[in-house]
Amino acid sequence: MEENLSDEGQIPGKRLYRLYQSWAEGGVGLVLTGNVMVAPDAMTGPGGVVLQQDTNLASFKQWAKVGKPEDGHIWMQINHPGRQVYAAMGETALSPSNKALDMGSFSNMFAQPRGMTEQEIETLIQRFVATSKQAEAAGFTGVQIHAAHGYLISQFLSPLTNLRSDQWGGDINNRSRVLVEIVKQVRQSVSSDFCISVKLNSADFQKGGFDLDDAIAVVQRLNELGVDLVELSGGSYESPAMQGKVTEKEGEKTERTLRREAYFVDFAREIAQVAKMPIMVTGGILRRAVALEALEKDSADIGVEMLGIAQAMAFQPDLPKQWQTTELEVNLPTVNWKNKTFAALAVMAVTKAQLNRLARGKAPKTNISPFFSLLSDQIKTNQLTRRYRRWRKNSAQPG
Repeated sequence: MEENLSDEGQIPGKRLYRLYQSWAEGGVGLVLTGNVMVAPDAMTGPGGVVLQQDTNLASFKQWAKVGKPEDGHIWMQINHPGRQVYAAMGETALSPSNKALDMGSFSNMFAQPRGMTEQEIETLIQRFVATSKQAEAAGFTGVQIHAAHGYLISQFLSPLTNLRSDQWGGDINNRSRVLVEIVKQVRQSVSSDFCISVKLNSADFQKGGFDLDDAIAVVQRLNELGVDLVELSGGSYESPAMQGKVTEKEGEKTERTLRREAYFVDFAREIAQVAKMPIMVTGGILRRAVALEALEKDSADIGVEMLGIAQAMAFQPDLPKQWQTTELEVNLPTVNWKNKTFAALAVMAVTKAQLNRLARGKAPKTNISPFFSLLSDQIKTNQLTRRYRRWRKNSAQPG
């Protein structure tokens, strides 16, 4: 989950401590943070957290301490958004190539990207290494390298966004070179018991984009690099399959509709056939029965090992404990607006409202207005954007 709950200076504070402590005490074995950015000029949102080589670690040490489940793990998800940067942030967007996001009437919300130089690619790799070393020093037990959802590494992986003809573009071996180099160099720079995970799209769900065969090829390369876990999701800002949505006729109750809570499980099971590391799947699981079905193995004992249930835990932070003794179901709000983009944003805004309540020490409250949640979220985003731009203007940190 991306919280957008950083304190002044893009660092964790009391709100993130409360939120993650509620999850750590909720029965999970592994806590994955929301996006932590490896560069101050490349943010997925204005309220995000940044961790660099020279960042003071005091607040990060506290975050790791309170967010770690008893006898469990807390991993920091580290990321660079590439071209998926809002224009209002006032930064230059980098990408493998200068191909802009196609979001229809919303396209002008995003910065026009510039293709990266070789030196910028090398700098990017070193930023992931530096953030990983800092995460270990702060007490996190691992990192997850975000290579999904259309962010920068995912942009390198996709033939739709990577139009390069050098060693970083072309076939899947070249398109995955950035990810492979980041994993290799992070592994060499941290201790042997520090965990490294990769979040990978099972597919982009765009014609001609990164597909299941590409995902299988990437996982086969990761098999040899000391990766402890691969989490599978899918989609991007242009094709937001990561929200677990499927298209169906009105009123039609297909098997695929009923199973959309485990939207990526079928892809994950295919990839698990070649993976040497455990496979985790995420995508909106809300019911215990669906979770148990997703964890079923085949006759060769191959399948999904772990499940991500972040959105459900925004509404029920102790859900894993509840599932030990009950069949409790989480009911997400339904927004049946004609404009599907605004409807999806409203559902996300209601989810963010729950994160904000947990961060203030309050219980979730599901019966809130999607319209006012969306309006409030937009106002808060504008305020955070102004705060971020002041920080960037006044900060001595290089971009």
